[in-house]
Amino acid sequence: MTTATSRHSERRISPVFLGILAVTAVTGWATWTGFAEQPGVAVFLFVTAAWVVSLCLHEYAHARTALHSGDISVGAKGYLTLNPLKYTHALLSIVLPVIFVIMGGIGLPGGAVFIERGRIQGRWRHSLISAAGPLTNVLFAVVCTAPFWLDALDGVPTDFRFALAFLALLQVTAALLNFLPVPGLDGYGVIEPWLSYNIRRQVEPFAPFGLLFVFALLWLPTVNGVFFDVIDSILKSLGISDFETYCGQELYRFWKGSNDFCSAAP
Repeated sequence: MTTATSRHSERRISPVFLGILAVTAVTGWATWTGFAEQPGVAVFLFVTAAWVVSLCLHEYAHARTALHSGDISVGAKGYLTLNPLKYTHALLSIVLPVIFVIMGGIGLPGGAVFIERGRIQGRWRHSLISAAGPLTNVLFAVVCTAPFWLDALDGVPTDFRFALAFLALLQVTAALLNFLPVPGLDGYGVIEPWLSYNIRRQVEPFAPFGLLFVFALLWLPTVNGVFFDVIDSILKSLGISDFETYCGQELYRFWKGSNDFCSAAP
């Protein structure tokens, strides 16, 4: 009986996550209805809370896939409760991604849940565990962009449309960055089980610096331009224009003041 109760509590959705969901819902409603006196503040809270929700779901996908692949330890670690405070590196997984959104409008992938890989047999399972997180971002991006590629924007308030466009930008950048085959990122985790032992051993010391390496490359104007050209192309194929993502980011950064160019949008 105690074991059953413990396992149930290990999978119960955390009040912390429910609170973040509530903030997302309330600020999303405020953005939609124009209830907030300062729409930029509502958009900031809505996008930030929704972004944190996606981060939690990203890590939950890793943990849940690991559970079904043989790592039963993820429950005891609290990973199945969707509580971001239970993550191995809360700073990397929540705080830094939010800071990067505020500073640069880019979806920063973060590493959080510790999977006991020794409990898992089969290379396909290891690859699927790594892929589960960024696939969640892909799914989130599909949901955010659905009104655009379904031509279902009639009646959608402008501010809410801009907020969705910016949130979609974050999801697409997170998915693309995560799928890069760079040590320390999920993309490398997908291919790692298929590499030889010697290659994995040589690459392992570089894993903690993989994300830093990617962002150092993004500081190069040429690489940055190519990266965001790819992001823009993906978003355009989903019905979102540069104008909508730009205005979404401008509205998100409410502390900069109103943007007349975006305010005049229909």
